[in-house]
Amino acid sequence: MKKIVLIFLLIALSLIIYAGEIQNVILFIGDGMGQNHVVATSFIEGKELNMLQADFFGYVQTFSLNSKVTDSAAAATALATSYKTNNGMIGMLPNDETIPNLTEILSRNGYKTGIVVTCRITHATPAGFYGHVKSRDEELRLAKQLVDSNLMVVFGGGANYFEELQEDLKFNRFDYLKTKQEMISYVGKKGKKVIGLFSEDHLHPVTQRTSDEPTLPEMTKKAIEILSKDGSPFFLMVEGSQIDMRSHENDLDGLIKEVLEFDEAIGVALEFAEKNPDTLVLVTADHETGGLILNVSGLNLATKKGLSMPIGGSQTVDLETMKNFQKEITQVISHSSNINELKNSIEKCFEITLTPTEINSIEDSQDRHSAIFKVIVGKANCTAKWSTTEHTDALVPIYAYGPGAEHFSEVLDNTDVPKTILQLVEISSTSLIKTP
Repeated sequence: MKKIVLIFLLIALSLIIYAGEIQNVILFIGDGMGQNHVVATSFIEGKELNMLQADFFGYVQTFSLNSKVTDSAAAATALATSYKTNNGMIGMLPNDETIPNLTEILSRNGYKTGIVVTCRITHATPAGFYGHVKSRDEELRLAKQLVDSNLMVVFGGGANYFEELQEDLKFNRFDYLKTKQEMISYVGKKGKKVIGLFSEDHLHPVTQRTSDEPTLPEMTKKAIEILSKDGSPFFLMVEGSQIDMRSHENDLDGLIKEVLEFDEAIGVALEFAEKNPDTLVLVTADHETGGLILNVSGLNLATKKGLSMPIGGSQTVDLETMKNFQKEITQVISHSSNINELKNSIEKCFEITLTPTEINSIEDSQDRHSAIFKVIVGKANCTAKWSTTEHTDALVPIYAYGPGAEHFSEVLDNTDVPKTILQLVEISSTSLIKTP
């Protein structure tokens, strides 16, 4: 018993030590991003991702109150409020009780807050950080709640849900941006908030992003610039929203590109944290999607500190072959000036015969690299092995950088994340936490 008490005292003491050292918190959420999504991306791209350079590394349990397999609404609620709730609910308990979230608590304590996503800003994960609804489908209601919130910076998609709220946005001091160019040139004004909605629905996938739609790293950089302008402490949540969408489609190539964009945004935050060492950067996921299974001989994810995860499973994905395909496809495209040259180059390079349907799919695709990749790996019989097109109950990774990072180097529950954040910034968690 004495040992247990001593352990709790040591934990409490270490939290007190870091309280005051942390000025800013940037929380990254890779929607649907499991450990194998990260490993596959790092291996195929042949580089260590920014997130893999973490000071500390752990795992997070994701189950909801009523299911072993969570949805994004319940998971976001847990990550934002420390409450477990039923799938589909946002910021509320099954008894209809409204529960406060991190942005609400922090804004009342002098923090500027912001959200950056590549989906509709009224989608489940971002909504978990400002909204309170019984059903995640109540997106018009969520839009109104966002407009009435204390959020200072909001970037993403979903303009359709704000068509009737233009006067409300003005009344609540929001500047409204519609294009990448407007965002890049925007200079924050004292006392003003800013919302950038760059698409009517979700932003396009990273490979199809239009010139008017900013990238996740660009939005992250601008959000940090605005929130940090006057030296006030800030909290920013950044979501790699479409990792989940590509995983639902079991699209490995698309998944890799979304993880890479997400990781580039993490790089932006780490660059800021390097110059501002009072910044804590956390990277995790709401759940895993697709059940991606890897079994590569000798491959093990090692981290500087904390835990490591051996990769195993009864099904395999030939990552070495896929890695080579990526390089060869890039060369084939760069040396082909038309579809006939491209067809001949593909057939010669990979020793295959393309069907008319496959040629058409490549020609019509907005992302020819991805289209060729899908055709090649299918014919080579080394398609990624996914166990489902849905969410799973797998643990997800959490990577931590900066002061207090060691508190995230174990197996946590998703409800522990907001609790620990508040403790580390020396804000009483009693206003946020109770057992439902």
